[in-house]
Amino acid sequence: MTAWLRDPSLLTYAVPDGHDHVAARVTPPGAGWLASAEAYPRSALAQWETRPTAPAVLPCGSAFDVVNVPAIFGRRMLDQLWAEGPGSGPVAMHRGRMMLFAAPGTAQRLPSLLDWEEWGDAVPPLLCHGRGDAVTVPPLTPAGIASEPRWLVAPDTRHPWLPGPEVLLWACVRAVRAKASDAARLSIFPPADQDAKVYDVSRRR
Repeated sequence: MTAWLRDPSLLTYAVPDGHDHVAARVTPPGAGWLASAEAYPRSALAQWETRPTAPAVLPCGSAFDVVNVPAIFGRRMLDQLWAEGPGSGPVAMHRGRMMLFAAPGTAQRLPSLLDWEEWGDAVPPLLCHGRGDAVTVPPLTPAGIASEPRWLVAPDTRHPWLPGPEVLLWACVRAVRAKASDAARLSIFPPADQDAKVYDVSRRR
């Protein structure tokens, strides 16, 4: 068994980054939750034990859905979720986009809610992955390669809280409004420094 499964104290909780390449590590309970998406969870865990720095492909729709958004817009969503909302579930970066892990069923309902509330045109294109889809998830242990998928908020419990479509709709709307507010401020004030941000996972509901 690999060291990260033997000793949870070797792991770190999530530290989402600003523009640098910080990666969070998955805890053993978090790995168990990810593996539960597979038909044979024990086989998935056995493979990860031998290759903890390799990405994996997992099916959506049972343990989680994934909402895939452009990185900058995703950052605004995270800021809103952690500053004024309930926090987020696990979050990853892959190929310049942010992957927000959400409650099963979110992939089907969120686009409909955005259209119903007439926010669809204001929100950048979302890729919603649900039942029948699969996504690449980051390694359990960061490999140190900035171009590879990485966790910003890593799974840290066997039953993580996952936002549903209503929460992510709220975050999308707040992110759009925050962008408009930032644009208004930049016309008067110079841009502020973008420091790395740390989200307190103990606040997550």
